Amino acid sequence: MRPEWWRAITLLGTLCALPGNALPMRSADSRPRLPAPVRVKVCCISSVAEARTAIGYGASALGLVSAMPSGPGCIEEDLIAEIAREVPPPVATFLLTAHQEPGVIVEQHRVCRTTAIQFVDRLAPGAYAVLRRHLPGIGLIQVIHVRDKSALLQALEIAPYVDALLLDSGNPSLPVKELGGTGRVHDWSISRQICEESPRPVFLAGGLHSRNVAEAVRIARPFGVDLCTGVRTEGTLDVSKLARFMDAAAGIRMP
Repeated sequence: MRPEWWRAITLLGTLCALPGNALPMRSADSRPRLPAPVRVKVCCISSVAEARTAIGYGASALGLVSAMPSGPGCIEEDLIAEIAREVPPPVATFLLTAHQEPGVIVEQHRVCRTTAIQFVDRLAPGAYAVLRRHLPGIGLIQVIHVRDKSALLQALEIAPYVDALLLDSGNPSLPVKELGGTGRVHDWSISRQICEESPRPVFLAGGLHSRNVAEAVRIARPFGVDLCTGVRTEGTLDVSKLARFMDAAAGIRMP
């Protein structure tokens, strides 16, 4: 059996195409675009057309949101499956799930058939091992909602069991849980600590848009960035906002 590090590298190679090895993308406005120095995951994709637009502008991964207690972008599982079928490799598809029971998640994934699953809430002890057994080769990504410095401990406890972490700005302790899509930023200095100490790649989410992505990346230094509301207008993917975001991301210069 190949060692754990080999499985993780192989999986992440398909999870998100490496920007440094990518060719310039030709977007919907026919302008060639150089890849950004970080991977870009466009979330809340709601149609095959939106998926194609995001890919055309250089997205490395797409987020497909199933039923949530709150927040934007939720679509039916059969539509998630339809979109996932149309997405070509190496672009990754993430099923966002609020379920916490591994058996329910396994059955949900058997419908949706994405390349990865993003858990927006905490899972029960032992859940990751069950998911590994039943869903070999599927990426497991855990969201950490960064509310204070306790997020660092939580991230380091969970990281060995997953393939990547995603730092967001929700609040699972509310009576109606906020599990994403808040449009709020969090303390990027805490995010940077997590990025530096995590043994797994880390995506940064939470209130990102074209005007703050460069600062966010310079401070936190994540593996990738993730956004939903920052490229939408009245719930619809806004091509002009997406173009500005991708231009800003491509223009980031890491010291």
